[in-house]
Amino acid sequence: MPHTPLSFHYPTPDAAFQAIEQSTCHIAVADRALGQDLENAAQTYLEEGPSLILTAGTPDELAQELAPVFTPATRALLEDALGLVDGYCAATGMDAVRFRLERITHDSCRRFHVDHVVLRLLCTYVGPGVQWRVADLGEEAPVYQADAGAVALLKGGCYPGWQPEGAVQHRSPPLSALAKPVTRLLLTLDAPQACGMSDDQRRIVRKEVAHS
Repeated sequence: MPHTPLSFHYPTPDAAFQAIEQSTCHIAVADRALGQDLENAAQTYLEEGPSLILTAGTPDELAQELAPVFTPATRALLEDALGLVDGYCAATGMDAVRFRLERITHDSCRRFHVDHVVLRLLCTYVGPGVQWRVADLGEEAPVYQADAGAVALLKGGCYPGWQPEGAVQHRSPPLSALAKPVTRLLLTLDAPQACGMSDDQRRIVRKEVAHS
């Protein structure tokens, strides 16, 4: 997988949020080291936590709602995710977000595409991160991939003033192509009404964990 060009790469999530506001920037990726405590919390969550959390709310509402779902061993994961919620709200001026934390064991969204959203934040805590390419370069465009822990911001087709010129298409990494089974832990943040989000869609799904 090619290394990320500097035009896609920013040193911190705050710098990525500032960069994505530029009309010519369609993706901004902030690489970061998770640290041992957060890595351990994410791995423990994969083993013990729900396979899916899907909800929406303000940062304070999410903190209150999600606190009972996380154990002391996974608390660092919740704190990091809520920190990204705070950053998303501060950068976009939104009061609330759509929050999705899920365990992924299959090929999800395998085709390159642009989301029908405003701005999407993706952070893969465990496993390979999002892949992307520049749409203008066609099928032969180089494919780039974020590392675990990286914060990727992607403009969707609903972003104010979005134009297809220079657009970035992305996809989930095809897990079936890997030499051995891999489980991803992915956080997705969007505008609170993204993907038709409603109270009826909110859920916490607890299932037996399929160990990788």
